[in-house]
Amino acid sequence: MLYSSLAFAQAPDTTQQIVSGRVNSPEQQKKPYVILISVDGMRWDYAKKYGAKHLLDLAATGVRAESMVPSYPSVTFPNHYTLVTGLYPSHHGIVGNKFYDRKFKESYTTKGKTVLDGKWYGGNPLWVLAEQQKMLTASFYWVGSEAPINGMLPTYYYKYNEKIPIHSRIQAVVNWLKLPAAARPHLITFYFPEVDHAGHNFGPGSEQAKRSVLFIDSAVNELNKAVKATKLPVSFVIVADHGMTEVYTDKALPIPALDTAKFKILSEGEIAHIYAKDTTAVPATYEALKKSATNYRVFLRTNTPLAWHYSKATDRYDRIADILLIPDQHYVFASSGHKINPGAHGYDPDAVKDMHASFYAWGPAIKQHMVIPSFKNVEVYPIVTRILGLRSSTPVDGKGTIAKKILK
Repeated sequence: MLYSSLAFAQAPDTTQQIVSGRVNSPEQQKKPYVILISVDGMRWDYAKKYGAKHLLDLAATGVRAESMVPSYPSVTFPNHYTLVTGLYPSHHGIVGNKFYDRKFKESYTTKGKTVLDGKWYGGNPLWVLAEQQKMLTASFYWVGSEAPINGMLPTYYYKYNEKIPIHSRIQAVVNWLKLPAAARPHLITFYFPEVDHAGHNFGPGSEQAKRSVLFIDSAVNELNKAVKATKLPVSFVIVADHGMTEVYTDKALPIPALDTAKFKILSEGEIAHIYAKDTTAVPATYEALKKSATNYRVFLRTNTPLAWHYSKATDRYDRIADILLIPDQHYVFASSGHKINPGAHGYDPDAVKDMHASFYAWGPAIKQHMVIPSFKNVEVYPIVTRILGLRSSTPVDGKGTIAKKILK
């Protein structure tokens, strides 16, 4: 989920936000367009499993990946931000849906104002890169799009809420594309929360999950037809942040009791971050946890799997917990009496295929009738920058190999 856990103290703001005074440069007005859509929780096999005919037919005209591999941890905020920065979470700094920063001496959480504070976000997200190069952008939701990152917001954006009907959201995209060339956004991000909600609340094999996938299928078809009517050279890139798997709702893992004078614990269910207030206590605590661990693994941040890209060389190493507790598939940490949802994500995608996400692309910039092997989600960033003709201003983890393979 994106911001669905935010508790609104008042009615959500459903009005469009506009940063005034910007125009596309004459050079950028000649460029094509990209609509980057995230279907939160759209597991790699959902479209075929639930008969998402429109989505499959559209993807058949372009490119479909066997799956897209999320970055670890396979949760929403880290992966949405990876998709638009081309950086692994430990490099862009959003290392979890909640985490602690030792330098700031603060915790980041999706439930607070931290999501709106640009200081938390590293890298240079796509909309910032585009705006820096005088190309206008718009966001109908995306992690980080409401925060001034490197001093920049999208020209057009909405504050996150789930009150705006889908037809109104689609019309907003069409309205953007009907603006005069100087005011028209060339990059549009768009977000669907429904599949993730259904997967969490009812499980990935539920009738509700199926209905949510078919809702997205219909909405994407409606959006595609509306955009096609503008006759603009718009390419669609559809992604997901992660998949979903079944959870043992009656076998909660208790969070180990530790001395709160020595440790700070932040649990996300599928990962527990343990930050040491007293680092001398780490070795003995780590060994004790390893000995007592049942249905979960224990890691020091210095001995995590290489595929997680946690190392002292990372820009945001100070945000990674001293000790990490990682449940086995189907298990989650939960306090006594806490209701466990039947669906979850966050597990290591190299070990749990259910974490893999969907990837589809079609449009004038995309090659036709291709099915490509699974690839890592850091490669989405170079796909979009190449379509839009943007120059990357900083190094990224995506190598551009998928872009070369699928773009005309």
